[in-house]
Amino acid sequence: MIEAKGLGVVFPNGTEALRDINVTIDDGEFVAVIGLSGAGKSTFLRTLNGLVKPTRGTVRVGGVDVGELSGRALQRFRRTVGFIFQQFNLVTRLTALDNVLHGRLGYLPTWRGLLGLYGERDYELAAGYLEEVGLAGKEHVRVDNLSGGQQQRVAIARAMAQQPQLVLADEPMASLDPRLSDVILGLLKDYNEAHGVTVLVNIHVLELARRYARRVLAFNQGRLVFDGPAENLTDELAERIYAGSLEAL
Repeated sequence: MIEAKGLGVVFPNGTEALRDINVTIDDGEFVAVIGLSGAGKSTFLRTLNGLVKPTRGTVRVGGVDVGELSGRALQRFRRTVGFIFQQFNLVTRLTALDNVLHGRLGYLPTWRGLLGLYGERDYELAAGYLEEVGLAGKEHVRVDNLSGGQQQRVAIARAMAQQPQLVLADEPMASLDPRLSDVILGLLKDYNEAHGVTVLVNIHVLELARRYARRVLAFNQGRLVFDGPAENLTDELAERIYAGSLEAL
């Protein structure tokens, strides 16, 4: 599903966000990505859907060289990658159903998308995914009348509505009450297992990474410093990772 070779990203201000990343992730994996703020976690996820272009090396998703895409080809590719943001990125004046329908835009001709002319199947899928995330009965509630946890569930349903081959979640619990972390990660894990879709989640709580993921990637100062089973991530090793004293494995 994902193959990065010698992947590097340098921002215009000279910051080296990613340094020589080499990693392969198979179809259907559920992977937690950990590290301090600024370690390169979010940049890595953004290279996977083309929001950030590699400066060096390559990144392929489903056999597609993402760095080479632009224009319509990039738009077509992005409909296959669901992205869940920290701040939800919803249109709050619209209903939950309308927001989830936005996940279907990539499947519509441009003119129909601009006019919001969705088909019956689109509505069925959107309603079904709202039910899957526990929001049945909330379809016609404006998003600004929903709680933060409910809004993030709408965002997850929107990503599901894309029927993606890959879901990327960039610290999806960061704006929520910590008690909701298990709810959000449970939804993503259930979706991963039920549909066989590859899921990568940036997680800032180490215990959650251990609890939900079989595999963990750890970043420090743009380097991939750990790639292995969650059970191998001991407290001592995690302390070294966060301190930046571990050489890449």
